[in-house]
Amino acid sequence: MQPAVTAAYDVSAEFYDVLQEERDRARAHDRFAAAARQARAGVIDVGAGTGIVADVLLSATTVPVHAIEPAPAMRAFLRARLAARPAPDQARVTVHPCPVQDCDLHRTADLAVAANVVPCLPPAHRRATWHALADALIPGGLLLFDPPPEPPERQSQWRLPTVHKGPDVYSAHVTSTPEDGTQRLRFTYRVHRAGTLIREEHEDFTLWPTPHATITAELREAGFTPIDPPHPKVRAAVLQA
Repeated sequence: MQPAVTAAYDVSAEFYDVLQEERDRARAHDRFAAAARQARAGVIDVGAGTGIVADVLLSATTVPVHAIEPAPAMRAFLRARLAARPAPDQARVTVHPCPVQDCDLHRTADLAVAANVVPCLPPAHRRATWHALADALIPGGLLLFDPPPEPPERQSQWRLPTVHKGPDVYSAHVTSTPEDGTQRLRFTYRVHRAGTLIREEHEDFTLWPTPHATITAELREAGFTPIDPPHPKVRAAVLQA
């Protein structure tokens, strides 16, 4: 039997919130909530995924929020999460089912955040994203993102913390392998019940490691000025006036 062909995140979407929601929610609070509280025009969430960051942003600000998520599997969880928000919050959030460069967001926001997305963008797509955000932000607008990793030297492996849901134990093992200038990640998801493996699923992703100086040059070329970030794990830039 041949393995089924899946679209991006078709496997991982189901497991993402189970295994990573608590971590990602805490990170979003630490890295983005303070900036969202200062927003006065609008907020853009690039690569909104299952909506964890968008949920934090909606709680932190009263301005419109644009949640951008091209992957249908992730977007289904995003819409379900947003549907649980109070009606006034639902009224001020727009879900965009396409990459940011295909959205009509000219000068709509003074804050853009990109969590867990920039490392996943091929170089040309990444550069197009900077330019699209330069068009979407108002002059002086702030961009916050977690940067791509530096190029890895060797294969590495790690595990996500296990999570108990009823009688089931969810786990994920991740293998990172350098491959022709990229970084290949293989996620192996497992579900155990009463000590017995009842499910095992796999999904592969590609990251594009990029030196810090390259990202700086790309940002400047798109019209941004890098600044000191509000958190050591993110990079920050403001759109030039």
